[in-house]
Amino acid sequence: MSIFGSMKTAVSGMNAQANRLSTVADNIANVNTTGYKAVSTSFSSLVLPSSGGNYNSGGVQTSVRQAVSDQGDISYTTSSTDLAISGDGFFIVQGADGTPVLTRAGDFTKDDEGNLVNAAGFQLMGYSYDSGAPAVVVNGFDGLVPVNVNQDGLTAIASTSGVFKGNLDSNAKVAPVAPATLPSDNLATTTTDTKKVSMVAYDRLGNKVMYDFYFTKTSVVTPPPATGTAATWQVSIYRNADAAVGGTTSFPYAPGGAAAAVGTGTLTFDRDGKMLTGGAVNIADTVTGQTIAMDFSGFTQLGADFSGTGTPNGQAATPVKDVTVDGDGIVYAKYEDGSTKPLYRIPLANVASPDKLTLMSGNVYSANGQSGVTVTGFPQTNGLGTIKSGALEGSNVDLAGELTEMIESQRSYTANSKVFQTGSDIMDVLVNLKR
Repeated sequence: MSIFGSMKTAVSGMNAQANRLSTVADNIANVNTTGYKAVSTSFSSLVLPSSGGNYNSGGVQTSVRQAVSDQGDISYTTSSTDLAISGDGFFIVQGADGTPVLTRAGDFTKDDEGNLVNAAGFQLMGYSYDSGAPAVVVNGFDGLVPVNVNQDGLTAIASTSGVFKGNLDSNAKVAPVAPATLPSDNLATTTTDTKKVSMVAYDRLGNKVMYDFYFTKTSVVTPPPATGTAATWQVSIYRNADAAVGGTTSFPYAPGGAAAAVGTGTLTFDRDGKMLTGGAVNIADTVTGQTIAMDFSGFTQLGADFSGTGTPNGQAATPVKDVTVDGDGIVYAKYEDGSTKPLYRIPLANVASPDKLTLMSGNVYSANGQSGVTVTGFPQTNGLGTIKSGALEGSNVDLAGELTEMIESQRSYTANSKVFQTGSDIMDVLVNLKR
C-alpha cells in the first residue's frame, strides 16, 4: 500500500465533491431561471492494478449530466409574447453574432426594433408569411428571420377569394322564360322565388365593397334522373352601389343591361341535392379592377328554407391592436375590427439526445456529435410539442434535493480531507523515524 497513493485518492475524492458542489451551486443559483435545466454530477471509480498483498488505491472521476429532456413546470403570465413549450423541442434563437442556437427560455419581449428577444438577449427566429404560407426546412435553419411584431400604422388587404355556402330551397318555382325574369337580365321583373343575400369585400385601399347575390331556379327534371343533373340554378352578382334608387326593387342596376352584372354562373344539383357543377364563379369588378374567386361548392338544394352566408378574405384599413401566438406557432396580428393576419410561423427544433447538447452562456444549447443532428419542424408535428402563449416554462431544479446533495457533498468532502490528514500524519511518523 502506498501512503502517497491514499493521499492522492483523498485529493481525487475532494475534487469530485467540489465538482458536485459546483453543480449544486449552479442549480440553486438558477432555480428561478426560465427554461433552465438542472445539471448533476455522476461518479465513476478509477482502479489501479494491485498484486500480492499490496493494494493500490485508485480514485474517482466525475462527469456532468444535464436533465435537458425533463419538462419544467409551466406557469401562466399576462404577456402574450411569453412562450412555453409543452413537450419536446426547442425555440430557435440567434445571438449578436447571428449564429442560430436552441433554447427553452421563452420570456420574449419587444426590443426597440420590434424583435422578440428573451432575457438573455437572444432573438426568436421564425418563417415569414410575406411570400405566402411558409414551409419548414427540416435539416437546417435556412429561411428563418427574426420575428418582428412592430405593426405600426394601418394595413389594408384586397379581397381575392371568398366562400359562399348555404341551402337553395328545392321547392322553389322555376323562373319563366318569357317575359325575362332572371336577375342576369337586369330588369325589374324577378320572381318572388329569387333569393337575395349580400356580402362585403374589400378593395385595395381597404374600402368596403358590398355585392348582391341573386339565386334563381332555372330548370328542374321530373322525375329526377338516377344520375346527372336534376335541377339548375343561376347565380347573378351585382355591385350594391349600382342598385336602383327608389321603387320596390334594386333592379335595374346601372349601367343598364346584362353587362351590369359583375359575375354570373350556373349551379347544377343531382336528385339528392348535392352540387354537381358550377361551384366556382368569378366576380370581375370593373370599378375596383379586382377579380374575386367565389366558391359556391358548399351549397345544397334540399327541402328547407333558403340560407346563405359569405366569407371573403381581405381586410379593411384598421390598426393592429395585439399580437397573439397559437399552439401551432403561428404569430397573428390582431386588428381593431377583430380580424387577424398571420405574420410568422415559429418552428421548433430537436435532436436525438437532448441531454447531450452543449450548454452555452445565456441558457442556450448547440448540437454536437453526441447529441445528433438538429431536425426542424412545426409544433405538433413529428413528435414536437405545443407552443403555449402567455406562459413560461420554469426551471426543473428540485430545491429540496439540491440542499440535500449539498449536505452530502460537505460530509463527503470532510471525510476525504480526514483521509488526507491521516496520510499526512503517517508521513510525519516515517520522517521522524530517521531522527
